[in-house]
Amino acid sequence: MGLDEESDSQMPFLDPNYVSSSSSSSHSSKLALKRTGNEWTALAHIITAVIGSGVLSLAWSMAQLGWIAGPLTMLVFACVSLTSVFLLCNCYKSPDPEIGPDRNGCYLDAVQKILGKRNAWFCGIAVRINFIKVAIIYTITSASSMQAIQKSNCYHDQGHKATCGYESTRYMVIFGLIQVIVSQIPDFPNMKWLSVVAAVMSFTYAIIGSALGLAKVIENGEIKGSITGLPSSTAAEKVWLVAQALGNIAFAFPFSLIFLEVQDTLKAPPPEKITMKKVSIMASCVTTFFYLCCGGFGYAAFGNSTPGNLLTGFGFYEPYWLVDFANACVILHLVGGYQVFSQPIFAEVERWFARKFPDSKFVHKNHTLKPLSMLSFSLNFMRLFFRTAYVAIMTGIAVLFPYFNQVVGVSGAITFWPIVVYFPAEMYLTQKRIESWKSKAIAFRVFTMVCLVVILYAFVGSIRGVIVARFG
Repeated sequence: MGLDEESDSQMPFLDPNYVSSSSSSSHSSKLALKRTGNEWTALAHIITAVIGSGVLSLAWSMAQLGWIAGPLTMLVFACVSLTSVFLLCNCYKSPDPEIGPDRNGCYLDAVQKILGKRNAWFCGIAVRINFIKVAIIYTITSASSMQAIQKSNCYHDQGHKATCGYESTRYMVIFGLIQVIVSQIPDFPNMKWLSVVAAVMSFTYAIIGSALGLAKVIENGEIKGSITGLPSSTAAEKVWLVAQALGNIAFAFPFSLIFLEVQDTLKAPPPEKITMKKVSIMASCVTTFFYLCCGGFGYAAFGNSTPGNLLTGFGFYEPYWLVDFANACVILHLVGGYQVFSQPIFAEVERWFARKFPDSKFVHKNHTLKPLSMLSFSLNFMRLFFRTAYVAIMTGIAVLFPYFNQVVGVSGAITFWPIVVYFPAEMYLTQKRIESWKSKAIAFRVFTMVCLVVILYAFVGSIRGVIVARFG
């Protein structure tokens, strides 16, 4: 195996002078690649980002809320997310939402240019928490799916009443080792193939989960469940379970964070915001339909016995090969999804090191590994060290708190309000120069406060769920 040093080649995202086209002015934007996206490519990007592991917890959430509150809650969250992106449509160009001249190609750029550095600092914390939480959840979910594949085969061989218990920690470690390897992909442009695979897998397991639920309903010959949802031993316990359910639903719906990046890919005319409003309606309808099917069929199939994770809770035993395939799709999707949410963190930290240590060979120098004469790949020691440490920390946290529904609930609640509600509303009011005493401004403030109360309730209930699961 050969090791060749490339002293003059720097990775683009480590260059301290590198500026992405998304954060540049209108002049810089003209120098960027031509925008060729249309409503169909935008729709594909959004649906790929939204339909993820959160869909697997929706049947459990529906079970806590019941047949009336469950679907209504999903529709309300869908409407809140749609309102958010309608507001963000006006934030793509600044200072004027119609003519710009500046383009805001990512969420954080828009907050900084419209609301200022102080708000951008708080928004940056929320965005980073969002990326980190997804890494933890994807580790937990992947381990559950690996565990479920082994259990499914065990139940098929030894019968449904067999004791098939497997420790989840080793599967988390396996997933972490996979991520250590995949994380060495230098940056986003080199990840297109991984994103395509992840998109196909997410659709596949969502459809399989819905189909298995429908098949189970037909087999049962009845629709299970009730108006009030799963009964609890005490009223207080019911209140906390409802809070967790709200957090789970909050995790599944939003796509505000990637919205402006998708809008930045669109060609004009027609104006980008017109296209994105149309795309947003289509995306919300498609994802809400998928979620109602997955959550509704799952609850109808199992009623009060609805598992926390539709594909790993073993409501479905047969056909075991289809359950295995669906869980394999979950794992493949999350391998790619983990990188989609981790690469921005990697790029940001590595750019900081590049600026801090401009002459460091450890930070800047690439090495070409040639394990075979026909195969070679680039290795950077800074990238290897930092990304391995990051994956190890995320894996460690997942091992400490391997509780799917509770952690998903916390994750959904912790960033929903600032990213989906507060910042879009404030940017809209600022862009439109709406005075604080005007009725529209008052309506928006009431809207944000109501959402804050609901999300705080979901957050507290989900935190309690994690504590009870860990120490109870």
